[in-house]
Amino acid sequence: IRKRMNAEMQSLGITAAQSHVMHYILVKCAEGPVFQRDVEKAFSLSRSAATGILQLMEKRGLILRSPVEGDARLKGLQLTEAAVQIHDQIDQGIEHMEHKLRQGLSDEEVEQFHRMLDIISRNLSEPD
Repeated sequence: IRKRMNAEMQSLGITAAQSHVMHYILVKCAEGPVFQRDVEKAFSLSRSAATGILQLMEKRGLILRSPVEGDARLKGLQLTEAAVQIHDQIDQGIEHMEHKLRQGLSDEEVEQFHRMLDIISRNLSEPD
């Protein structure tokens, strides 16, 4: 799945990490300004890793960094119209992938699969 999604992202000219950051910014901007430190915290990234991702996104015209009123040092992150359009294509790709994954499975089988994944996840989070 990851391999297929990475290929899909690559065809849109972005990386999987950039797609995750785009989604995060899109959702969080509705709640208020988003800053680089928010991205660092949300994805457990070092400052340099976040800077690299965001600089590349800015260079490709996917985000804008705007000064925040009251503190010129802070730059809020915003998606460009191009990024919003790419995000819409990503959503369509995800829906297509989910449809393909569910082919031949009943709703009950999908629910059972999710229950099993929850159990496995809990088992892995328990200390040894």
